[in-house]
Amino acid sequence: MALTKAGVSSVAIPGNGGSHAATGTSGFVALTVGSIGVIYGDIGTSPLYAFRQAVSAASAGSPVDETAVMGVLSLIFWSLIIMVTLEYVTVLLRADNKGEGGTLALMALAQRALPKAAPIIILLGAIATSLFVGDAMITPALSVLSAVEGLQVVAPSLQQVVVPFTVIILIALFVVQSRGTASIATFFGPVMCLWFLTIGIVGAIGIVRNPVVSNALWPTYALGFLFTHGMISLVTLGAVFLAVTGVEALYADLGHFGRKPIQMAWIFFVLPALVLNYFGQGAEVLANPRAIENPFFLMFPEWSRWFMVILATAATIIASQAVITGAFSLGRQAIQLGLLPRQEIRHTSEAQAGQIYVPRINFVLLVGVLFLVLSFRSSEALSGAYGIAVSGTIVITFSLAFIVAWKVWRLPAYGAAALIAPFFVLDTAFFVANVLKIPEGGWVPVVIALLVMALMLTWRQGSRALFEKSRRQEVPLAGLIKSLEAHPPPTIAGTAVFLTGDPESTPTALLHSLKHFKVLHGTNVVMTVITTDTPRVDPNHRVTIEPIGKSFFRMEVRYGFAETPNLPRALAIARREGLDFDIMSTTFFLSRRTLQSAKSSRLATWRNRLFIPLARNADDVSNYFRIPTNRVVEIGTQVTV
Repeated sequence: MALTKAGVSSVAIPGNGGSHAATGTSGFVALTVGSIGVIYGDIGTSPLYAFRQAVSAASAGSPVDETAVMGVLSLIFWSLIIMVTLEYVTVLLRADNKGEGGTLALMALAQRALPKAAPIIILLGAIATSLFVGDAMITPALSVLSAVEGLQVVAPSLQQVVVPFTVIILIALFVVQSRGTASIATFFGPVMCLWFLTIGIVGAIGIVRNPVVSNALWPTYALGFLFTHGMISLVTLGAVFLAVTGVEALYADLGHFGRKPIQMAWIFFVLPALVLNYFGQGAEVLANPRAIENPFFLMFPEWSRWFMVILATAATIIASQAVITGAFSLGRQAIQLGLLPRQEIRHTSEAQAGQIYVPRINFVLLVGVLFLVLSFRSSEALSGAYGIAVSGTIVITFSLAFIVAWKVWRLPAYGAAALIAPFFVLDTAFFVANVLKIPEGGWVPVVIALLVMALMLTWRQGSRALFEKSRRQEVPLAGLIKSLEAHPPPTIAGTAVFLTGDPESTPTALLHSLKHFKVLHGTNVVMTVITTDTPRVDPNHRVTIEPIGKSFFRMEVRYGFAETPNLPRALAIARREGLDFDIMSTTFFLSRRTLQSAKSSRLATWRNRLFIPLARNADDVSNYFRIPTNRVVEIGTQVTV
C-alpha cells in the first residue's frame, strides 16, 4: 500500500498477507468463508452481552434513557471502525512474519529488526502471551454462558439449569479436542455465516421500526457522552470494549487465511451484520427500556427464540474452539521460542500441519474455564473479568508494531510514530478503562497472566543458567576430535547421532559413551536443533552438514517457531545432501539430566524450586523430536543449578 500526500514521499508498507494464496474465485471464497467461521466467532458473539453491559454501565443504576443508548451505540460503532477496521484490518495485517501473524510472530520479527532491544521485546512477548492465556479461559466461559442464558428468556423456569448445562457443554468441548477439529471445521463457516445473516436481518428490522438510532452513526454522540459523563464515561468505555474483544484473532490467524480474505469478510459481511444488530438492540431498548435485561434475545420474535438459543450456543462453541486452537498454536510457538518447557504435541490431521492438540494446555484451560463459570455463575458477573487481558495484549502488540514500522517498513521514526501513536493512545484509553474492572473480576486474568509470566521467565532464565553451566564443564569438540584421531579407539559399524545445544562443545552423551563403551561409531553426527525467528523454514534449507573430522560431522537442523521438529525426517534430507548412513543402524544418544538444587545458585530460591519440577516434567526428548524409542540410548547425568 502506498501512502502518498502532498509534501510527503511515497512509502511502501510491505506484507504478503499470509501463506495461503487464494487461487481463483472459488479458492478466495473458500478462504473468506473459512475466515468467517474461525476468526470472527469471538467478536461475532459479542452482541450477546456487549451492548447490555455497556448501556447498564452508562446508566449507572438509573433508568435507561436515550442519551445512554445513543452514546453507547456511537461508541461501539466508532470502536469497530477505528480499532478493528483501521487499526487491525488496514494496518496490522500488513505486519506479517513470512506470512504469519500473532503476538509471538510479531515479537520474533521485531527482535530480528532490533536485536539490541531483544530482552525488552522478549519480555513484552511473554507478557502478551500470558495475557492471552487469561483471555483463552474467559472467552469460552463468557461466550457459552451468555448463549445458554437465552433459556431464561425462553422459559424463566430453566434459570437453574443454565450453569449445569454450560458446564456440560464446556466439558464436552474440551474432551473432543483430542480427536481434532478437521472433521467439524468445514461446518464452522456456514454456521457463522447463518449467524451473521440472522443477527443482521433482525437488527435491520429493528432499525426500520425505530430509525432514530441511525443518528448514532455521527461521532458527536460518542464524543458528547465521553465529555459530559465524567467517570461514568470511562467505566462505559471499559464495557464498550467488549464489542471488539476477539479482534486479536484477526492478526493471529493471518497465516491460515491470508490478508485479503480476512479483510473482505470483515468489511463486506461481518462489520455490517454487527452494526445492524447493535443498532437493532438499541432500537429495541428505546422502544422498551425493560428489554435491557437481555436485549439480544428479546429483539427476536417469541416463536424464534428457541432457534436462536441453539444457534447462539453453536456460535459460541465455534468461538471457543477458535480460541482453544489458538492457545495450542501459541503454546507450540512459545515452546519453540524457549518460553515454555517441551510439551507433548499431537498432530490430529495428516493433511493439515496446523491441526494440533496439546494435552496439558487443554487440561489447564478446562480447569480454568470451569472455575470461572462456577465462581461467577452469570455472564453479567463474568464480563467484569473480561477485557483487561485483550486490551493489554493490544497495547503490547502496537508497541511492537512501532518497531516493525520503523525498522522493517523503513518508515522514519516520526513517520512510524505518526502511524502508530493515534491507535496506541486509543488502545491505552481502553486498557485504563478496563483496569477499573479489577475489583469486579478483572483481577482474574491479571493473576493468571502473572502466574504464566513467572513460569515462562523462570523457564527461560533457568534454561540459560543450565546451558551456561554445562558449557563451562564441557570439553571443546575440536580438541576431542583431534585427540581421538591421534589415538583412535575401536570402531564399530553404524551411525551415532548426539544431540546438543552447543555445537562447539562435546555433547555430554558422547563423553559418557566413550567412557563406558570405549568404542566409536563409524559415523558420528553432532546435531543441533535451531529454532529460527521465522514461522517456517524452507525444506531446502532445513539441514546443514559440515565435516569436522574423519568420522565426525556437525549437523544443524532448523525449524521455524510454528513447526514441530521431526529429526528422522531431517536425517532423510541429510541422506540427499550426501551423508551416507542407514537409518536402521543409527542410534540417537541423548543425555538425560537429573537436576538438583545447588547451595549457591544464580536463580532465586523460588525460581529454583519452580524450574527443577518444570524440567523434570518436560516432555521426553525422544518423543518431542519424534525419534523412535528403539533407536535411542539415554545416558543419565546429575547437574546442580
